[in-house]
Amino acid sequence: MTYCVGIRLNAGLVFLSDSRTNAGLDQISTYRKMMIYERPGDRFMVLLSAGNLSISQSVREILQVEKIDTGSDALGREPTTIWNATSMFDAARVLGSAVRRVWDQDGPSLKASGVDFNASMIFGGQIRGEAMRLFLVYSAGNFIEATRETCFFQIGESKYGKPILDRVLTPATPLDTAAKCALVSMDSTLKSNLTVGLPLDLLVYREGALKSDEHVCIDEHNPYFRMIRSTWGQRLREVFDGIDDPRWDGGDATHPLMTAAARYEPMRKITNPSERIV
Repeated sequence: MTYCVGIRLNAGLVFLSDSRTNAGLDQISTYRKMMIYERPGDRFMVLLSAGNLSISQSVREILQVEKIDTGSDALGREPTTIWNATSMFDAARVLGSAVRRVWDQDGPSLKASGVDFNASMIFGGQIRGEAMRLFLVYSAGNFIEATRETCFFQIGESKYGKPILDRVLTPATPLDTAAKCALVSMDSTLKSNLTVGLPLDLLVYREGALKSDEHVCIDEHNPYFRMIRSTWGQRLREVFDGIDDPRWDGGDATHPLMTAAARYEPMRKITNPSERIV
């Protein structure tokens, strides 16, 4: 399994992925889930993948050469690829086409073997002359785009890390804060699920740069991530301990759990003590 998150903010983009594809008693496999497509000064795109590894790897290879007809060839231009697309939307369409091409090639054989065609991807970046964009691509090749109301996407084991993202992230969140939030989200997932594991790939892209030097591979020795792991757990316990325990009798509690005006009880059957129970 895996866990990846992509975040679109006013200031830029944040991408984070783990590298575990299999977890068992005697076999743990590690493959990188992040792929960067870059032409400095012209375009910068990042692809995160989850699901069946053979499908993801095939899509990566095909994506670099895949072409789609966007109707522009009638004007004498070449079909669209990720390297000549004039918008991230068209680049996402090329990715979707690559996914469907892998389905055409391998889908029937996988189905005959009882294997689901399982792949999902986060694809985002910026092409010169256009704003940054972030997409979530499904296994059918269709996709949706991040908005101000939904500024991040997750794929893989998303449930453990989602609460912190929901509480912290807004489009105005600074990039470094968002990177920290993504790492806390990943730590929560690592803590609860053995199918997600180190090392991690973290990349921060700043709006308008059309390149990025802020990319790091994080292993168990990384000092910042070790600090995140120990500090987050400790602070959670401190906050938890600072919350009052429930008071059933109300009394003088500031926040009573149960009050006389709101005593809701479940349906209950009371046996008469004088009745004989057989």
